[in-house]
Amino acid sequence: MSFLEVKNITKQFGRQTALGDVSLNIERGELVCILGPSGCGKTTLLRIIAGLETSDSGRVVMNGIDCTDFPASKRNFGIVFQSYALFPNMTILGNVLFGLYQKKGVTKDEVRIKAIEVLRMVDLLEHKDKYPRQLSGGQQQRTALARAIALSPDYLLLDEPLSALDAKVRVKLRGEIRKIQRTLGVTTIMVTHDQEEALTMADRIVVMNNATVEQIGTPREIYNRPATPFVADFIGTMNFYRKDGKTDAIRPENIKLADRSGVYDVTARVKNLEFKGASTRIYGVLPDLDDILIDVPSETADEMRLCEDSTMFLRLSAEHLVHIPAVI
Repeated sequence: MSFLEVKNITKQFGRQTALGDVSLNIERGELVCILGPSGCGKTTLLRIIAGLETSDSGRVVMNGIDCTDFPASKRNFGIVFQSYALFPNMTILGNVLFGLYQKKGVTKDEVRIKAIEVLRMVDLLEHKDKYPRQLSGGQQQRTALARAIALSPDYLLLDEPLSALDAKVRVKLRGEIRKIQRTLGVTTIMVTHDQEEALTMADRIVVMNNATVEQIGTPREIYNRPATPFVADFIGTMNFYRKDGKTDAIRPENIKLADRSGVYDVTARVKNLEFKGASTRIYGVLPDLDDILIDVPSETADEMRLCEDSTMFLRLSAEHLVHIPAVI
């Protein structure tokens, strides 16, 4: 039995389908990312799991108990929103203490010890007497995380927790969140539209599109073996190669440059080269005028003296070609 089971959830807002027969199972201690574009239903699904929204049909089962009709207060989860939702008139310590004071049967000393413990865990103890406005965005988000985990929840729900932060802070904080999640072993569901966040943080990814689940798998499975045209096109960068009435997909880094005198599968003309430091992205065009992208080490691009309008000879390794069931 899975720790969390979502069974055939549907949800309509007027004539719009927000969720169409969505099911998934999450194991204890997993970090699962629900990934998809805006409007695909991922936040609605998270809110239904939390009890902040009701479904039209389907069930939510937590640790073997049907919680579909339970209010949010009975589901034992901690939640972190994109907007942090901190109390501006309370100190950082006060924000963490607030939820803890609502727990019954716990003394004030025990509550304070717990708050200090989680602030130390998120590296904010030295800022405990400051107010949210005195902290950076990353520190405010860590405060929201500390407040959520202080309650020792069965589930931690993260709704686009990093999207309001700049790129460098996001990279640092996603590593910190993953480390804390593993340390605590708390079952975590994170909603995001950021592919890199999902690929680097998740044990498994649930890819959603148009109110339905397209694919569920590990980051490597999702990246290397996309199951649908949408997943292939949405996750990372993908080339679609059409031949003999079928469509295959291949990542730019899996296409190899060959010599004219060697073995190759297809030729392409160079349209443009984009230097990225250690690697160079080559924008090419195939004989049938389809575009193709190739990523190669910059040293290789230099050695082969590639330039605009030069001809490339390409190897498309069979082990990296993924058959796409329908033409894009």
